[in-house]
Amino acid sequence: MRKTHWRWLAMLLLLTLAVLALAACGGKAEEAATEAPKEEVTEAAPQEEATEATQEEATEEATKEAQEEAPPAEEFTFGLLLVGPYNDRGWSQAHYEAGERVAEALGVKMIYVDKVNPADRPGTTASQLAKELVDQGAKVLIFNSDDMKDDATAFAQENPDVYVIHISGDQAWKEGKNYVEVPNLSNLMGRMIYGKMIAGCAAALTTETGQIGYLGPLINDETRRLAASAYLGAKYCWENYRNQNPDDLKFKVTWIGFWFHIPGVTLDPTQVADDFFQNGYDVVISGIDTTEALVEAKKFADQGQKSWAIPYDYEGACEEAPEVCLGVPYFNWAPGYRQLIESAMNGTWESQFLWLGPDWNDINNPDTSSVGFLKGPGLSDGASAGVDKFIGELADGLNLWTGPLYLQDGTLYLKEGEVATDQQIWYLPQLLQGMEGQSVAE
Repeated sequence: MRKTHWRWLAMLLLLTLAVLALAACGGKAEEAATEAPKEEVTEAAPQEEATEATQEEATEEATKEAQEEAPPAEEFTFGLLLVGPYNDRGWSQAHYEAGERVAEALGVKMIYVDKVNPADRPGTTASQLAKELVDQGAKVLIFNSDDMKDDATAFAQENPDVYVIHISGDQAWKEGKNYVEVPNLSNLMGRMIYGKMIAGCAAALTTETGQIGYLGPLINDETRRLAASAYLGAKYCWENYRNQNPDDLKFKVTWIGFWFHIPGVTLDPTQVADDFFQNGYDVVISGIDTTEALVEAKKFADQGQKSWAIPYDYEGACEEAPEVCLGVPYFNWAPGYRQLIESAMNGTWESQFLWLGPDWNDINNPDTSSVGFLKGPGLSDGASAGVDKFIGELADGLNLWTGPLYLQDGTLYLKEGEVATDQQIWYLPQLLQGMEGQSVAE
């Protein structure tokens, strides 16, 4: 009985220990169940952050791809129509290089067509070539020759959404003789009358024979006033600096018929220059776009004859034959180009006539002076000092377009003390008295 009792006591003890063991296991299981979510949350946090980072990277990548696929902002483009070769060391090269400088300064694009003339492109008009430049994106077009006047006007009228700049024309000059109301057309020209006066002075201070030749292009208002300005400068310095009788100065103009040589159409400028040098003219001032006068002056100088020349248009022209070059009056088109192109870009464009002069503080300042004069190596020290003095007088207000001035046929053009208006200078009808040469085209 006692044995059975102890057996039951032992079984009861074992059962109690089993219950306690199960309770202990249950507590650990419950504790484990309670801590499990904490482990899951702790592991999930980095996974969520990684997802957000991936989404941001994907968004950035999509934005980048969209930007790459989107068309770039349209580049502003202007077009240039050059009458001669872009590298002619004269008129056209001066325009071309000014266009390059302005394009770089404004961050825009320049496109161009050169040799826009009947000889190089027979049967093709400037208007047709202008249309090609517009098709390439040009919003401003520059017609760079007086020869293109009619085409520039007609094109501007037919294309009112394109801004047109015509060089050397007067269609936009309300006070001029040829005004046409075309809101999208402006004119630009440099006051080369000053550059030619300086050239004339340099020639008069250098000549040993008292004979100066002028190699002229075609005959029109522009070429008459420039040849006359060269004569006025020569006459002033001959009389006032060299103390010579103005009647002893010989100044002859020979026109070739265009801005440069066209075989079979114009006179040969090489032959014209030779004729001057062979007949006692020791200085030739060029009014054409190319450098034949310099080339021929060097040829004669190499043969032992004292010969000099003054080229035109382009500031680097003396490089053709520096030892015989007295200097070059040149155009700087960049200030005018920039003014007009910027107005087209920023919406302030207005039709206007710009006849821009030298910056008398520094006539060779590339940013501000539309007309300059670079002295050449062929100019003597004495003549150089005289040129400087003459430039100083012009800067101080000397005006050689002051009467009395007579036209070539003896007609009084400006009475004593009368100062010429811009219109009287621009539209000079004849060469001046004292000049030899043809005044009107036949």
